[in-house]
Amino acid sequence: MELAIDTSSAFASIALSNEGETMAELTWHSGQNHTVELTSNIALLLDQSKVNPESLDGIIVAKGPGKFNGLRVSMSAAKGLAFALNIPLVGISTLEVEAYPFAFTKLPLYPIHDAGRGEIATALYRQNNDWRCLEKEHITTTEALCLHIESESLFCGEIPSSVIQQLQHNLGKQAIIPDPVARLRHASHLAILGWQRLKNGDSDDAASLQPLYLRQPPITQRKVK
Repeated sequence: MELAIDTSSAFASIALSNEGETMAELTWHSGQNHTVELTSNIALLLDQSKVNPESLDGIIVAKGPGKFNGLRVSMSAAKGLAFALNIPLVGISTLEVEAYPFAFTKLPLYPIHDAGRGEIATALYRQNNDWRCLEKEHITTTEALCLHIESESLFCGEIPSSVIQQLQHNLGKQAIIPDPVARLRHASHLAILGWQRLKNGDSDDAASLQPLYLRQPPITQRKVK
């Protein structure tokens, strides 16, 4: 049994799964309250599912990109559980979690997050014979991304409304953008992706696994005097 944890953004999601098949999921708008809400909601999910922590065989965490505080909270919780229970830990890209539900379309999939400073975080995934990441997570601009698009593509994730407008203006019908409810990130998809690694004996080192920020948070940057 696996526990999947995602607090990459204002929306948080946790799920219990058995070999990747979801048993229970809790998704909510946490805002800035991840520190207060995550541990209690994990306890609630385990209690309602009548699952003891000792029954868990693996921890799966969304590693980012995302909000600094949210990623710090989920990564700390995931590492703590993995160490305490002596079970494997797997980190999965938050952007991959957002793209995976649309794999069935066989379209190029571009998950998008606001990266601030007029930039976006994105990556490229596609399902052909197998699920692949064709471009790793990176920061770019909407304009640069549009110049890169050559065919009908699907855009997903927590896309700012201004970016949606730019995509539609620059790409027209080439830009497929699902409704917000379809783009909401779920830990159930995180659980599937994590299990695909766990079943092959692939996991991350709990001591060295770090959040994926793409850009260093302001708190870590040296101030210019």
